[in-house]
Amino acid sequence: MSPPPAVGRRAVLLGTVAGALPACTTDPGAGPAPSRSPSAVPTSAQEAAIFDLSLEIVDQHRPFALVAPGFAAVEGYAARPGSGSPSGLELHDAGPPAPFAAVQARVTPAEGAGSAALGLASADGEHVLVRWSAGTGRVTLEVRTGGRSRVLRRRTVSTTGPFGLGFAVCENQVTALLDTGDGWQPVLTERTKVAELVDLRREDVLGRYRYAWSGEDVGLEVDAGVFGMTGLRDPHLVQHADGTPYERDGRVYLTWTCAGLGFFQQAHWSVWSLDPADPRDMRLEAQLFGRRDGLLLGDHAGQVVRDGDRWLVATSSWGDFTPGSIHVLHCETTDDLLTGVHVLDHERTPLPTEQGSWDPGLTRVDGAWHVGYVESPSQEPFDFHPVLARTAAATWHEDLEPVLVADDLHQTEGPIIATVEDATWFLASDGDARHYPVFDLDGRRVGRLDAPYPTNIPHPQLLADPAGGWWMISFEGTQFAEPVMGYGGHGDVVLLHSR
Repeated sequence: MSPPPAVGRRAVLLGTVAGALPACTTDPGAGPAPSRSPSAVPTSAQEAAIFDLSLEIVDQHRPFALVAPGFAAVEGYAARPGSGSPSGLELHDAGPPAPFAAVQARVTPAEGAGSAALGLASADGEHVLVRWSAGTGRVTLEVRTGGRSRVLRRRTVSTTGPFGLGFAVCENQVTALLDTGDGWQPVLTERTKVAELVDLRREDVLGRYRYAWSGEDVGLEVDAGVFGMTGLRDPHLVQHADGTPYERDGRVYLTWTCAGLGFFQQAHWSVWSLDPADPRDMRLEAQLFGRRDGLLLGDHAGQVVRDGDRWLVATSSWGDFTPGSIHVLHCETTDDLLTGVHVLDHERTPLPTEQGSWDPGLTRVDGAWHVGYVESPSQEPFDFHPVLARTAAATWHEDLEPVLVADDLHQTEGPIIATVEDATWFLASDGDARHYPVFDLDGRRVGRLDAPYPTNIPHPQLLADPAGGWWMISFEGTQFAEPVMGYGGHGDVVLLHSR
């Protein structure tokens, strides 16, 4: 509903919270309680520069790749007939560092004949493959373990002339894809039956597998490497501890969740760089995976912070998500996380909550660590809200005390700690109200961003434009091939700029 003409834009963005929301309560003798509903708007907030921002969408695009650009172990390889391995497959020297991998090929068949296979295989003949046969017109998904091959899925397809054949594994979900001229499309996928036969998350198991392929009576040009993305979501700036964006050679860095072929467990984490004058100039720089409980996982949705000579890493346990299990993880390292592939040893973060938690972010303001995250009392159905905590301890996750627990919100995530012209705010994204609430660092809700709200729950990551004004780097909820893959393959990158 539009406001009456007499109500100014600033009053709308401040949300008239002084009269519309109930006062927070305090337990006498217990000290200030976490803010749940602010009772007044501080005068300083009413004049804050963040409420002068009026953002509009200026670009929307979809990063997509089966083999991640810059992370190919094999590129443009003209395959030869079987190399004499037990399975008749040609095996590369290397395999994937985590169970997020792809093998794709340009197939040029002989007329009415030929076959091809792509996937992962071991030297002793075990494999996980996608096969195509011109004679039957079928694509199949096959697993061989213990000396026995099993076809788990099959589908008849139509191909004419040269086409693309793709194999992808994300966690334990294996997908076969075709590109017949309109881009990659999945034709079949399977997780449960694959996982019952082989658990590729286990480091000792995955370490036996190599990228593999074969072709008979076909031309085969092969690429293989770390899986890329079907879309991007959950952007979070890589920052110094004080919140300043981390830069190298004039480029800033962000972590993104790479949407995978499947649900949350099939996504993984990555680092990208961009030109702050033109964020459309994005480049994939690093791939981040997690190692815990003996498994290699695609934990994602968090932040990387530079503090002195070390990286502080906070992320979310989506890599093995089941309802009731989600929590925040952390680690520290001096390795250069902004380039290459890294498998990080995470441990559980002692947040001041007994509920589910995700989307951590941290910034040191006036000597105190401020930590934002999502708290979720239920994931069946999903119910979640933002929390802001802080500590005077030297370590960001020690002795945290809640400042804000916004449990009057129920579909609100993507917390971002952002500084706009010397004032620092706690931002979030409310999927029910379809706007971006703004809190101060004492937990008072002071208004909302003036910005359009795309589908899903877009995160309000702000970045100063060196030419003037501000960017908001976000995403939306368009799925990839949802009839085959189900939910989880979103989304488009959405760029907004202040008018």
